[in-house]
Amino acid sequence: MRAPSAGGSAVKRWWLRHLQLVPALLLAVGAFLDYNTPPHFSAEALYTAAPMSAAALLSLRATILAGIGACAADFALLTHFGLMDDSGGRSELAAVATVSAFAVVVSRLMYYSDVRLQSARGIALAVQRAVLPEPPESIGPLRIAVRYQSAVKDAQIGGDLYGVQDTPYGVRCVVGDVRGKGMEAVKAVDVALGAFREAAEEEPTLAGVTARVDRAMMREAERRAGIERIEGFVTAVLAEIPHSGDGLRLINRGHPAPLLLHGGAVRSLPPSDPRLPLGLAGLGAGEDRTDTVPFPAGATLLLYTDGLTEARDRAGVFYDPVTGLAGREVSGPDALLDAVLSDVGRHTGGRITDDMALLAVTRSRATGTREVPGP
Repeated sequence: MRAPSAGGSAVKRWWLRHLQLVPALLLAVGAFLDYNTPPHFSAEALYTAAPMSAAALLSLRATILAGIGACAADFALLTHFGLMDDSGGRSELAAVATVSAFAVVVSRLMYYSDVRLQSARGIALAVQRAVLPEPPESIGPLRIAVRYQSAVKDAQIGGDLYGVQDTPYGVRCVVGDVRGKGMEAVKAVDVALGAFREAAEEEPTLAGVTARVDRAMMREAERRAGIERIEGFVTAVLAEIPHSGDGLRLINRGHPAPLLLHGGAVRSLPPSDPRLPLGLAGLGAGEDRTDTVPFPAGATLLLYTDGLTEARDRAGVFYDPVTGLAGREVSGPDALLDAVLSDVGRHTGGRITDDMALLAVTRSRATGTREVPGP
C-alpha cells in the first residue's frame, strides 16, 4: 500500500491547525457572494453553516458569536438590497436566527457528551491500569516494554493480556488473547493474569505455571452457561528467562509464535509440541513441553497477539512481522514496539480491526548475573 505523500500530510496538518477559521471563512464567503450577486440570490446556506460548524469545532462563546455574526451579516445584506420589508427576506433572517439558536443547543449537548466520554475514558484507563499494570522498564539485564492498542476507538482495554513477573525462578512473561469481547473478556483477562501472577511466584517450572493458569480458566468456564462454557478459552505464550545463562524457555498454548530478533535477523519460535489453548486441558492429555532456545545478549523477544498478524491492507493482505522487521536494528524494546505499530499503521492505513497486545524483552549487551533468592 502506498504511504501518504509528504505534501498531502502537510496540507492535512495545516487544515487541522486552522479548523477554528472555518466559521469565519463561511461568513466572509457568504457576505461576499451575497453582496456581489443579484438581490434575490441568497447566501443563507453559508450563514447557517457558520454557527453549526462553530458548534462542532469551537466553544460555546464562539458558537454564539458565529450566530450573531450570521444574523448581522444577513440582516445587513437584506437591508442593503431593500428586502427586509419582503416576506421572503424576513423568513430568511428568521431561518438564520433559528439555526443559530439551535447551534447553541448543539454546542451544549456536544460539551456534555464530551464530558461523559472523558469520564468513560478515565474509568477505562483505571480499569486497564488495575488489570494490566505497566511492567518495570528493566529487571536485571532485561529491558521491557509493552503496548496495547484497542480496535475500538477510545477504548483502553479488551480481551488481550500481558504480564511480567520477577520470580525466584527467573523473569516470567505471558501474552494471551481471550476468546470473546466486552466485559466478559475483561473478567477472563483478570482471572488469567491473577492465576499467572500467583503461580509464577510458587511453581518451580514453567509447565507448572501453565497448568495452574489452565485450571483457573477451566474453573472460570464452569461458572458460565451454554456455548460460553464449552468454547471459552485463552490462547497464550508463556516465557521464562532465567536470572543466569543466555537461554529462555517457552510454552505455547495455541498462540501465534513469538519472534526472536538479533543482529537484524528475525526468527520465528513455533512450539515443538502444539497444544490446545488454556481452558481446554480436558480435551488434551499430557504435560506441556517446554522449548528452550538461545537468548544471547543484544537479542529481543517479541510476544504479540493475533491482532498483529491479522492486520490487513486494503487488498486483504495480512501484515507479516517477520518480513517487516527483517534487517532492522533497533535500540531497545520501546523502539521496536514503536516501529511495529508504525509499520502496521502504514500497512492498514490506520484501520485496526482487532485488539493488539505487544511485549518486547531485550537482553542488554552488558549482561551480568544476579543472585537468586533461596527457597
